[in-house]
Amino acid sequence: MSQWKQIQQLEFKYLEQVDYLYDDNFPMGIRQVLSDWIESQDWDMAANHESMATVLLSNLLSQLDRQYSQEQNFLQRHNLKNINKQLQIKYKAYPLLMAAVISTSLREERRIIATASIQNQGPLEKCLQNSVTFERQKNMDNRVAVIRSNVQLLDQAVKCLEDMQDDFDFRFKTIQSRDPADRNTELMKPEVTRLQEILNNLDFKRKENLSKMSDVIKEIDDLIASQLNPELMEWKRRQQINCIGGPLLTGLDQLQNWFTLTAQSLFQMKRQLDKLGELILKVTYTSDPISLQRPQLEEQVKYLIGHLIKSSFVVEKQPLMPTHPQKPLIIKTGVQFTTKVRLLVKLPEVDYQLKVKTIFDKALPPGRVHRQFFILTSTTKVMDVEESSNGCLSVEFRHLLKEKKYVNGTKVNEGPLSVTEELHSLSFEAQFNIQGINIDLETCSFPLVVISNVSQLPGGWASIMWYNMLTDEPRNLDFFASPPRASWGKLSEVLSWQFSTFTGRGLNREQLCMLGEKLMGQQASHNECQVSWSKFCKENIPGKPFSFWMWLDFILELIKKHLLPIWNDNCIMGFVSKETERACLKDKEPGTFLLRFSESHLGGITFTWVKQSDSGEAKLISVEPYTKSRLSALPFANIIRDYKVVADGEVPENPLKFLYPDIPKDQSFRRHYNSQQSKVFPYISSTWIPISTLQCVHNSLL
Repeated sequence: MSQWKQIQQLEFKYLEQVDYLYDDNFPMGIRQVLSDWIESQDWDMAANHESMATVLLSNLLSQLDRQYSQEQNFLQRHNLKNINKQLQIKYKAYPLLMAAVISTSLREERRIIATASIQNQGPLEKCLQNSVTFERQKNMDNRVAVIRSNVQLLDQAVKCLEDMQDDFDFRFKTIQSRDPADRNTELMKPEVTRLQEILNNLDFKRKENLSKMSDVIKEIDDLIASQLNPELMEWKRRQQINCIGGPLLTGLDQLQNWFTLTAQSLFQMKRQLDKLGELILKVTYTSDPISLQRPQLEEQVKYLIGHLIKSSFVVEKQPLMPTHPQKPLIIKTGVQFTTKVRLLVKLPEVDYQLKVKTIFDKALPPGRVHRQFFILTSTTKVMDVEESSNGCLSVEFRHLLKEKKYVNGTKVNEGPLSVTEELHSLSFEAQFNIQGINIDLETCSFPLVVISNVSQLPGGWASIMWYNMLTDEPRNLDFFASPPRASWGKLSEVLSWQFSTFTGRGLNREQLCMLGEKLMGQQASHNECQVSWSKFCKENIPGKPFSFWMWLDFILELIKKHLLPIWNDNCIMGFVSKETERACLKDKEPGTFLLRFSESHLGGITFTWVKQSDSGEAKLISVEPYTKSRLSALPFANIIRDYKVVADGEVPENPLKFLYPDIPKDQSFRRHYNSQQSKVFPYISSTWIPISTLQCVHNSLL
């Protein structure tokens, strides 16, 4: 079944996540009409090779033209024509960007499908889902709407106050214009009395309005402190978890709506207070409540506006290298990385430019020994309104980082931490004035790892996972001076995310159990068991020249580059201990085999099958693991199809008959066989046949 058909069969809560993936950058209409063609292309590779991305963009536009010519529905034809035009405008000069967008969308689809198929959620995902409930969002919507309504009523109240004051001012000036001798006559007393009544009523209304304003300001203050800021913190935590493969990040547009509506209420109240300031220039008196209370209320409103706008300055897209879009927060010197900041408050129309400056490693911990870097490209850009951010200001930076080898003529030495444990930060700053309020904006990325060689990428990614899994601190750059332990429950969840992110299929309970036992022994059956940072990625596995994480990362790369189709078809059991392997195969028919990852080789996969000896005894035989060097020459499915064993002069035969538990081999692998053969005239075609002699394979007696 195609990936898109699987998507369409998901529950509504998962379809909402899918809906978030598609916008003008990659319309869902294209995904629908070209689903089979899109899934048959290698977008991951195209995202890293401009020539291939250019060809795919051209082919995509041709596919749309073909679909347009065949379409009978007028509305659909119109939509396809517009989509074609938009894609040419957006991506003609940037084919790599198009490939990256489609690659990310397909990968997220696979992750959503994998999440939907695994009923048991881990502690991190449960925590996130419990903290963002529909009821809480509904409550926020209601509170924001009530505040907006109350502020609108205050507008009317201020207008009524102005009308009342105009009435008083007119009567007062009328009396003042008369002859002084006439002001104390009996005829004037009713007018003076009426004037005093109006003044008393005016004073009462001023006090009433100021009291209502004070109440609304307190309500806004409480909304920001008790709900809006916590929601923002929750979004940032979800962003952290998403960075390491967790659930799709949503909710920023909702936050923007709350921030903007709240800011609009505050700006409106500032205008109301400004209006009150104008009123007392015309009419004031001893103990005037406006003169006494307005300055304090105005300061409160200005403070809340400043605080709200400062809080709304966020890193929408954490730093990442386009060459490694699935591993954000790792930067390699000399390789371009991108990042994007956004202001969640829609500001009133202004005629100034809001310039944002990036700063690398601002305010490092005192006394810390560290490598030093500088940004090669321009560090300042102007924020602009983008349709994709729903009218809010945002700016995307593209930077290159270079290491300082010498500082003040002295060579920089590495600190006590390894390169991949040394954390750095990228800060963003801006200053502007709006309606007389000076605002200093500052935000920062999550901690970064800077590498100088791709061989440091696995270690760097381990650090990024460990940090974001265990803390929500935005800038704890000394985290790895004393890294905390992780519970196996959290760690196993994050490891499963790595597989669903990079391969499209997460790990099941049995596979995670085997990984836990490999890492910690039999105690891994308990989710609360603690794993140290050193045990995870620094210490070698007993008897092996590599760590647990290095072993697992090599397997991820092997799947992604050589085994992806058969992994996603669930043909690979993968993480199976030899004891479990024996238990699975001991009572099976001869020729039954399973596929598992090698425990002794980095990035190796092997198959073990059941062979019956002449005496009737069953043996388990495992082939020497296949690694990337061998799989680059011959697809693994073809190896399984063509594999032969030679023993004691017998005719070579393929011992692989049934994929565990009892599925005929061809039924499982036929769709993955590569039937292309060399066709070089006048030579006949040739095929590579993998052959083992029985002496070269590992035998184990049951």
